[in-house]
Amino acid sequence: MSRARFEERFFGVARRLVIAFLALITLVPFSYMLLLSVKPIDALLLDPGQLWVSAKDFTLATYEEVLRPTAEGGQGFLGMLGNTALVSLGTVALTMLAAIPGAYAVSRLRFFGGRQVSALFLAVYLFPATLLAVPLFVMFARLGLQGSLVGLAIVYIAQTVPVSIYMMKNYFATIPYSIEEAAALDGCSRLQTVRKVVLPLALPSLMATGLYIFMIAWNEFLFALLFLAAAPDKWTVSLGLQLLSNGVEVSKTVLMAGSVVLTVPVVLLFFAAERLLTEGLTSGADKS
Repeated sequence: MSRARFEERFFGVARRLVIAFLALITLVPFSYMLLLSVKPIDALLLDPGQLWVSAKDFTLATYEEVLRPTAEGGQGFLGMLGNTALVSLGTVALTMLAAIPGAYAVSRLRFFGGRQVSALFLAVYLFPATLLAVPLFVMFARLGLQGSLVGLAIVYIAQTVPVSIYMMKNYFATIPYSIEEAAALDGCSRLQTVRKVVLPLALPSLMATGLYIFMIAWNEFLFALLFLAAAPDKWTVSLGLQLLSNGVEVSKTVLMAGSVVLTVPVVLLFFAAERLLTEGLTSGADKS
């Protein structure tokens, strides 16, 4: 057997093993969480290690309790889902409004320090979130935005704009400049060129960046706790789930149902946009 043939077979087997291992460590915890969410608490206490649920034990009462409003004795996760969706979608919209012009400027315009600006964008992540939490809290409290979903979305924008510009600028750089020159010859202004030519071509990158921003805002906990802890009607799902986990009166099966409610929307959105996400993340790597 030649060396090339051996390497081809070896890495083919190794790739399958790595994929199987990653799938195992990802799917097993989620499957167990899903199993606990449809099991009554008494069945869980009788046999915590049981890896299946019988037909007589199967129940959706945990999801009913999780989604039921607090005024009716539930946990109010349906309202939290609405709050989380508003914050996440608002963060995506505002971030893209700021990041698209920034990414285009960095990739196309020539200005002093343009080559170092990417490193400056990533330098934002050298500062831990806890370092920024107290100054932002004081600032937004004075502006009257404490306990506000709008204020929380603005805080998220400060975290998502730098990485969004960094992600999109590489894609914009791969779009041939001759296309923009042709649009200019046809009478388009730079703004019209960006709107009618560049953005349609950059759709995969825009989708990938938007999905990434959405997942950050959907799962974020620290700033949600800092800004919304005193306003239960404005809680996001991650905040509500964490605070409920500290209560002894809430069963673990209900918490698992809440975890499924938190996880499933992002998973479904990821699979729905998988092709655009993959294309958007890999585009821009080829500089030829």
